[in-house]
Amino acid sequence: MIKVDFNKNSDGLVPAIIQDSITKNVLMLGYMNEEALQKTLETKKVTFWSRSRNTLWTKGETSGNFLDLVSVLSDCDNDTLLIKVRPHGPTCHTGTDTCWGEKNI
Repeated sequence: MIKVDFNKNSDGLVPAIIQDSITKNVLMLGYMNEEALQKTLETKKVTFWSRSRNTLWTKGETSGNFLDLVSVLSDCDNDTLLIKVRPHGPTCHTGTDTCWGEKNI
């Protein structure tokens, strides 16, 4: 069973790092509350808590670019998740595979 400390932050959210299970590329960062994690585990589609819309959202519900769940790991402090996925198309809303694109500083 995954141990996650949702009470560490006052908003009840934990960062969720999304990684392609095959390429190992980091695709995006989202936030989950307990409900988002539970829905992800039940549906096998990654679901986040949208801080801007103040609601749950399943990645791909509009674009069709779902993130199929492969595994979920928590870090040593139980306050960050590593979620390995199989992406269906680009992950970023800009159309790139990752939210980090190809820009370098």
